[in-house]
Amino acid sequence: MQTMKAALVAAITVVALTCCLLPSSAEESGRVALIVSIDGAIGPASASYVKEALVKASERRAEVVLLRMNTPGGLNSSMREIIADVLASPIPVVGYVAPSGAHAASAGTYILYATHIAAMAPGTNIGAATPVQIGGPPGLPGGTPDKGGKDKKDGDQQSEKDQLKDPMTAKATNDAVAFIRSLAELRGRNVDWAEKAVREAATLSANGALEAHAIDLVARDQSELLRQLDGRVVEVAGGKTQRLATKDAVVEAIDPGRISRFLAIITDPNVAFILLMVGIYGLIFEFMSPGAVAPGVVGAICLLIGLYALNLLPVNYAGFALMLVGLVLLAIEAFNPTVVIGLGGIIAFVLGALMLFRGEAPGYQLSWWVIGVTAAVFVGFAVVVLGSLRRIRKAPALVGAKAMRGLPAEVLDWSGNEGHVFAHGERWQARGAETFTPGEMAEVANVVDLTLLIRRAPARTGEGGTS
Repeated sequence: MQTMKAALVAAITVVALTCCLLPSSAEESGRVALIVSIDGAIGPASASYVKEALVKASERRAEVVLLRMNTPGGLNSSMREIIADVLASPIPVVGYVAPSGAHAASAGTYILYATHIAAMAPGTNIGAATPVQIGGPPGLPGGTPDKGGKDKKDGDQQSEKDQLKDPMTAKATNDAVAFIRSLAELRGRNVDWAEKAVREAATLSANGALEAHAIDLVARDQSELLRQLDGRVVEVAGGKTQRLATKDAVVEAIDPGRISRFLAIITDPNVAFILLMVGIYGLIFEFMSPGAVAPGVVGAICLLIGLYALNLLPVNYAGFALMLVGLVLLAIEAFNPTVVIGLGGIIAFVLGALMLFRGEAPGYQLSWWVIGVTAAVFVGFAVVVLGSLRRIRKAPALVGAKAMRGLPAEVLDWSGNEGHVFAHGERWQARGAETFTPGEMAEVANVVDLTLLIRRAPARTGEGGTS
């Protein structure tokens, strides 16, 4: 009997240990799908977010990373950072344009082509990947529309002439074409349409992209996507092949880290611009009132953060220089009123603000409201300072001999042509050409060293008759 009990206890112990050692969930067995969402323009914050997410996925040995996108495009530098991280990822990355109504335009198309598996939800679109050039409309070196019945040959010749006229456009476009073609060849996707998306800004719907073999599958939602991914074989970094097991994978969203959230805030062009202006204001107030400390500290911090944000954004330094010129002219106008200088400062500031961020990516332009409000604040500041200076110039002097002239003085004692008077709250030695009696009120005519020259105060009308 005791032997049977011991055997039963041993069996229960073995079963319990086995249950403890076996994976209790799909996540513990490594079958976890991590979701990274890119909503809005692609910039430094997006690149930092994706990098952090891929590092976490590698550490946790996730089954797959779902890169869900809804973006109009973004910065070329940030896009290339994301693509480099995706290509070097040991964890398969699935690009998914979702939800319905979303799009992955411009930079989003490049990133989708770089992912190991490309998917779209119904009602979404990709394409329009032509690089936008600085200082003009996007060039389309791939060809120009026929005009006036020109044949194809004439159109090709005109296209070549356009390229020669704008070599920078041709250079940027050809570089973009080579880049997206290399991604398409790497992932075995439609190379010709990829080039067309760059040269002609072509776009495709979800079903059209699937038929053109620009993507791998269409999935209505996340669950359907994971079911379709199950069993697919992909090649990850290092030439390793991996069969996906996502049917029962645990889905978990990765939130942006603190650094990514901080970058998302300060790299907003409007926020960076405001930080820059607050920093300049703070330093101006500190210089005007030395020792205030707070304006200088806040201004220095905001200015440094603003400059750091500008370093991450596509800044046109000609616009930045124009802004500085405008601020200097407004400062000169405040201390040396001429109107013309102030007007020139306002024009330079507004033009510089408009030119500050290069228009090479959607979502990275300054708001007209921000420019207008900032310009109005600067104009108001100049007007207030100008008005204050004018009032100070017209106001009587508050110190020195000029401030004492005309003040009443009460005679305390007098002998001959000198004595003592009480004026401006103090006892003064005084001299005068007339004779005064103690208690009589006189008027300060001038100040010589520490002696007041006084005279008899003129009689006022209405006090004891007419004067």
